[in-house]
Amino acid sequence: MAQFKFWDDINSLLNMDGPVNGPAPRWLKKKEGASNSNTSSSNSSYNSSKLKSSSLNSTKTPSKGKSKTPSKTPTPNKACRTPGGDRFIPSRSASNLDLAYLKLMQDSTTKSESNSNKDVQKAIAENVFGTDITNQKILTYKNKAPTAPQGFQNPMKVLYTQVKTPASVKVNSRYIPQAPDRILDAPDIVDDFYLNLIDWGSHNILAAALGSHVYLWNADTGNIEQLMELEGNDYICSLSWIQDGFCLAVGTTNGTVELWDCSRSKKLRIMEGHSARVGSLAWNSYILSSGCRSGQIIHHDVRSREHVISTLSGHTQEVCGLKWSPDGKYLASGGNDNVLNIWQSVAGSYHSQTSPLHVFTAHQAAVKALAWCPWQPYILASGGGTADRHIRLWNCNTGSCVNSIDTKSQVSSLLWSTNYKELISGHGFVHNEIVIWKYPGMTRVAELMGHTSRVLHLAMSADGSTVLSAGADETLRLWKCFPKTKDKVKDVEKIKVKPSVLKQSIR
Repeated sequence: MAQFKFWDDINSLLNMDGPVNGPAPRWLKKKEGASNSNTSSSNSSYNSSKLKSSSLNSTKTPSKGKSKTPSKTPTPNKACRTPGGDRFIPSRSASNLDLAYLKLMQDSTTKSESNSNKDVQKAIAENVFGTDITNQKILTYKNKAPTAPQGFQNPMKVLYTQVKTPASVKVNSRYIPQAPDRILDAPDIVDDFYLNLIDWGSHNILAAALGSHVYLWNADTGNIEQLMELEGNDYICSLSWIQDGFCLAVGTTNGTVELWDCSRSKKLRIMEGHSARVGSLAWNSYILSSGCRSGQIIHHDVRSREHVISTLSGHTQEVCGLKWSPDGKYLASGGNDNVLNIWQSVAGSYHSQTSPLHVFTAHQAAVKALAWCPWQPYILASGGGTADRHIRLWNCNTGSCVNSIDTKSQVSSLLWSTNYKELISGHGFVHNEIVIWKYPGMTRVAELMGHTSRVLHLAMSADGSTVLSAGADETLRLWKCFPKTKDKVKDVEKIKVKPSVLKQSIR
């Protein structure tokens, strides 16, 4: 009974009056195609209307003996209106599926294969596929990607190509003048590579030794005054300001060291102990270290009557470079014997031990140029003479050479910029120039020319903005190559003046 009820429902659907909404069922289409001529009279009207509507969308070739009804071209979708379409599908027929399978399986077995097995697999692949499969691709495209029509602009391009400059990146707009800001005459300056005749103090006063005279130039007021003059044929060999104060140490050719109070133009004392000229001086608080032509270094306690504390014998020839590190932990000494010594300070004191901590012999000429890094007090820069021409950077904590640069010229002096992370070098033969280096990459930032003879000495102003160069052409040139920016300017009024460590203690 259920079967008869099912067919009754089917017949009732076929005998419905009016058009049927929606497409005909699939089983009805098959039934119509199989028995077009044997259809019952009850559904003839439906079939005729159905065939008329279906013939408009039919694309099948009409059977023989019947009139051919031309078919309409299907309407392309929106994607086809865009030149080239919006998809780029790989061509399956152009892809080598066997090769693709082999390439995929290789990734899972690469780690377990040995080098010999790889060679065997490569040989088999070349014999099977006829080519090297190393650079073969898994997917192959039949045609190249279509180019966009002329004038076409992708509205999403702005979102993916816009590059924003980080806020932390600053454009280097610093201007370095190629001409000196001022030139001063320096007549009778001794043309001797091993001497140290220029020093710029913390109170912005420049001390210059010209022959047997010492002159003081006040950079704030421009006033020049003579501090002292040696008698006879003696001449000044070295100058050095104390870190904070008006005390100036002066080394002479007769082996003595004189202390002068420049605020009162008064000689404080004369310290003896050397047998030859004193060509280098360095302060560490109240300890004054002096280097002699004999290779001897003496530590003087300027507060005491018996000023000689200890004597260092680490050089066989003249000590031409002598510098204390900013933290007072190390003393660097360079000599005409091509040796650079690092002396460690005694714990709880300002003088060094009598045995060197490190002995560096990499330089092939006299080591006069020495400079300690202000922000890394364990980094030392040293420069060699004419036969060496190298600037070397040393890590004195580890005793290793960090970097070495061939400057192609004699290195006579070195300075660190306190406003920028840069190193300044003064050169003699052959270029007679001043070079600014970017640290730590040691790339050249600027080359300052002007001296007609070799640059003997360099000195930095108290604010770190100006470099002074003293040349054998008897000129002093001031270069304003380190201007202070707003974030580097210090409020001078807020800086408290510390009392000198030598106040009422030298006798």
